[in-house]
Amino acid sequence: MTDDTSRDDSPRDGTLRDWLGQPDPDVDPLRAARQAGKPALPKRFYAEAGVAAAEDGHRLVLDGRPARTPGRRLIAVPQAAVAEALAEEWGAQETVIDPARMPLTRLVNTALDGVAERREAVAEDAARYAGSDLLVYRAGDPARLVASQAAAWDPVLDWARTDLGARFMLSEGVMHVAQPEESLRAVRQAVDAVGSPLALAGLHVMTTLTGSVLLALAVLRGRLTAEEAWAAAQVDETFQASVWGRDEEAEARRALRREEFMAAAKLVALTA
Repeated sequence: MTDDTSRDDSPRDGTLRDWLGQPDPDVDPLRAARQAGKPALPKRFYAEAGVAAAEDGHRLVLDGRPARTPGRRLIAVPQAAVAEALAEEWGAQETVIDPARMPLTRLVNTALDGVAERREAVAEDAARYAGSDLLVYRAGDPARLVASQAAAWDPVLDWARTDLGARFMLSEGVMHVAQPEESLRAVRQAVDAVGSPLALAGLHVMTTLTGSVLLALAVLRGRLTAEEAWAAAQVDETFQASVWGRDEEAEARRALRREEFMAAAKLVALTA
């Protein structure tokens, strides 16, 4: 498998957003110009995607040959269920290989090529969100948004206090509020306890997509389902849509982010 067929693109990448674009190039000259300079998706080059047990774990194989990450590492994972989920993604590709439809593969590639060798930096980056977690910054009005935030976020903060030993101070608006050092240490300890590079990669993705390490840890520890956590992270956006109506482009971007979040939650569930 070449690098082109397995590159670890992110849904936030402009190229992948272009692949999803709704405007018809025939009636959108600006989009047509962008399309002209965009590389074509690679064609599917294998008949079957599967899993093979090996000394280094469970490998993803394409027509019986080991698949590799963009960094040329073998795609081998400890859990058979993860390898089977990867094979399912590859098997679902049709005439071309579309990275936008392979969120789990992108995430596993990232874990194998990057997180495994930079575990300390990745853990630090995820834990750092505790200093400005989404859940502590609250609206002062309108009352309906205030109530929605409280209903979705207060139970998670209560859980963090009892389960993690981390108490957080709330702030209204965007005014920064310093959190207790013992709370920040407690969150860092919880992140450091994630032993698997795959699970840590999933935790980090959930954290960055939501702006909340507390939501990510709540999913990892089974306090929230992935759906519950995503809904909690979208409280503000859901409220704005109810007031101003839906924006199709924003909805498309959010759908991509949700897919990536769900893949991260799935990886955490299979490996944590």
